[in-house]
Amino acid sequence: MKDIKFAIVGCGRIAQRHAEQIHIYGELIAVCDIEKGKANELAEKYAAKAYYNIDDMLLNEKSVDVVAVCTPNGLHAEHGIKILKAGFHALVEKPLALSVADCEVMMKTAEENSKQLFTIMQNRFNPPVAALKKAIEDNVLGNIYSVHVSCYWNRNESYYANSWKGTKDLDGGTLFTQFSHFVDLLYWLIGDVKKAYAITENFAHKGNIEFEDTGVVALQFLNGSIGTINYTVNSYNKNMEGSITLFAEKGTVKIGGQYLNEIEYQCIEGFKFENLPEGNGPNNYGTYVGSMSNHDKVYENLINVLLHGDKAFINAYEAMKTVEIINKIYQSAKQNYN
Repeated sequence: MKDIKFAIVGCGRIAQRHAEQIHIYGELIAVCDIEKGKANELAEKYAAKAYYNIDDMLLNEKSVDVVAVCTPNGLHAEHGIKILKAGFHALVEKPLALSVADCEVMMKTAEENSKQLFTIMQNRFNPPVAALKKAIEDNVLGNIYSVHVSCYWNRNESYYANSWKGTKDLDGGTLFTQFSHFVDLLYWLIGDVKKAYAITENFAHKGNIEFEDTGVVALQFLNGSIGTINYTVNSYNKNMEGSITLFAEKGTVKIGGQYLNEIEYQCIEGFKFENLPEGNGPNNYGTYVGSMSNHDKVYENLINVLLHGDKAFINAYEAMKTVEIINKIYQSAKQNYN
C-alpha cells in the first residue's frame, strides 16, 4: 500500500498529535513554522525537513500529498487556500476558518484544483456520541424536543500568556477555540440553527483575552427543536464537564464526563445504550487537557478516502456550518451587549 506523504504547517502543541498519527498512517516529509526552534524540534523528532516559510515548503516539497494546517485559527483560511492552490490536499484543524466567506473560498479552491479539503471534528468519533447519532437516525427517540450543552472548562492566565490565543484576529473567541466541537455536534445531531440569542461576558480574563470567557446561548433549530449552550473557561482550577443532554418524545439521555466520554443517564422507551466501546483519553497538553483524542480516527478516514475512495466522515460544508452557527451566536451577543 502506498504511503501517503504529509507536511505540517504550524509546529505548536496540536501539531504533535498530527505528527504522531502521520508517523503511524503515512510519512512526515516536511514541517514549517515561523519560529525556527519549533520547526527544528519537530523535524528532528520525525526525520523531516524544517522550513520557516510556507511558500518555500510548498514550492520545494512536491512529493507531499497532504498538508496539515495547525496554525492559529485566523490563519487557517490563508494557509488552506495556499496549500490547495499549490496542488496538495489540505487537512485543517478546527475551526475551518473564522468566517463563512473564508470557508466558501476554501471549498471553491479545493473544487477548482480537484483536491480534498479535510477538517478536524473528532468528537463525532466518541463512542457515546456515535451511538446517539445512530439512535437519532434510527428514530429510536422520536421527535427531539430540546438539547442542552454544558461546557465548564478551565483556561487560566498562563494558557493565554505570550500566545495568539485570546486575540480576536488569530483566536476568534472561546466558541471557536475551546467549544467548536460541541457546536459541530449540535449541527450533526440536531440540524441547522434558525435563530440564536446570546449573552456573553469576560469575567476573569480582562487584560488577557479580547473576547468572552463565559456565554449563555438559546437556539432554535430549523426542525423546531430548541436548545441551549452554557459555557465558560472559568471553572475553578480544572475542567469539570462537557455534556449534551437530549429530551425527546421517547426518551432522555445525557452524554457527559469531562469530554463527552460516558453516558451519565438514560431513560428510553424499549431501548438502552450498553456495551459501548471505551473511547480514547483526552488530549493532554501538560498544564491543561482538551477534547477526547480521536485524531487516529481522522487520519484513518483520510487515508481511506485518498486510497480507497471512501466518503469523508467530516466534510468541509459541515465545518462551514459550525462557523456559521458560531458567528450567529456572536452576532447576537454583540447586539445584546450593554
